[in-house]
Amino acid sequence: MNTLFDKIWDAHVIQNIPDGPTQLYIDRLYCHEVTSPQAFQILREKGLSVLRPEQVFAMPDHNTPTHDQDKPIADPISRKQVETLERNAREFGLTHYGMNTPDNGIIHVVGPEKGLSLPGMTIVCGDSHTSTHGAMGAVAFGIGTSEVAQVLASQCILQQKPKTMRITINGQLSQYVTAKDVALYLMAQLTTSGATGYFVEYAGDVVRAMTMESRLTLCNLSIEMGARGGFIAPDETTLAYLKGREYAPKGEAWNKALDYWRSLKSDEDAVFDNELIFDAADISPRITYGTNPGMGIGITECIPLQGDVNFKKALNYMGFKAGEKLLGKKVDYVFLGACTNGRIEDFRAFASVVKGRKKAESIVAWLVPGSWAVRQKIIDEGLDKVLEEAGFEIRQPGCSACLAMNDDKVPSGKYCLSTSNRNFEGRQGPGARTILCSPLVAAASAITGEITDPRTLQ
Repeated sequence: MNTLFDKIWDAHVIQNIPDGPTQLYIDRLYCHEVTSPQAFQILREKGLSVLRPEQVFAMPDHNTPTHDQDKPIADPISRKQVETLERNAREFGLTHYGMNTPDNGIIHVVGPEKGLSLPGMTIVCGDSHTSTHGAMGAVAFGIGTSEVAQVLASQCILQQKPKTMRITINGQLSQYVTAKDVALYLMAQLTTSGATGYFVEYAGDVVRAMTMESRLTLCNLSIEMGARGGFIAPDETTLAYLKGREYAPKGEAWNKALDYWRSLKSDEDAVFDNELIFDAADISPRITYGTNPGMGIGITECIPLQGDVNFKKALNYMGFKAGEKLLGKKVDYVFLGACTNGRIEDFRAFASVVKGRKKAESIVAWLVPGSWAVRQKIIDEGLDKVLEEAGFEIRQPGCSACLAMNDDKVPSGKYCLSTSNRNFEGRQGPGARTILCSPLVAAASAITGEITDPRTLQ
């Protein structure tokens, strides 16, 4: 009668504190340059070491420029954060994947592609989009700086156990509807707080049919519904993806792991605190119109006529009006990348739309792979040539325009169609106006210079 979340959580409980939190064992800690410096300083002040350095992996991603990575970082704050992470990793004996090395990229892209994120694990990082790793069948969630210090020192964390929710999506997605559209649809249905306090398990026909990269996109966006995290039970798709990965088990250890991983599923009579069921037929390519990811519509629909107290403020910021369509609206920037849509599958999708066409001259396009491994695949598959012929340039890996912590900032008042995860005010730069979308919508719009339904470019 147990859910998969209960099984993984309970297997990692060290002790339950009466009327308090759970002491939970953590299998993997990821560190990047933004939230970890204070955690390492806490260790120094208390005279502590890292308990299990072999289970901690560090890499810069938020502040890394997406060009000229072989040169010193121009911005002094970004340079200091990146250098501090390297110094901390060296001092405490951690694996560090430095900038401009083949192992580097966005931590939520590199973890799965290296096989560091495995089914049944508990995984944490000082970043809310750690929920991405739930696609591997892991309980993965973001934590704060003081909690990063807890895990570094003890390989444990104090946490209140979340409630459980299962979201089932049945049927078959229509052509040009992606995992990003599914996530944006769910956010619009639940709102950005609809899953607060829950850990979400995704299930159903649509989820089972998804590739691993699509599942990573879906789980990445769980936090945008307010969820503590989201995950998917491992299946043969998961196992096929992991086989041969650098840190995946090998030989007899692999066979033993398979037996365990195949057992990881919710019992048929498991009881969830909340159950929601959706129909794939209701989901079309989507875009956002406001300043949170839940303010979204089907790409051919109109902005609602009314909303909550933040509705009018959001429309004012975005320069939109209630009741109008966004289809055909001029945009200035297109961003393909981030831990949401920076994987090879996303670049294949983008390239499939722009092949044989030309980028609109009015568009500034940033195409940023999520890792150096993804960038190499783009080259190996000849996608770089397809994109270059269409007028696009492949940049170097990093978080890029997902957030304004590096050089890739959208100017004030400009519109950016973005495959990233958040459209908050100023998220991509002070005054920037962000419209979230899938790689297919981004590609179609980059060709026309305006918000375009990719289905019309068949």
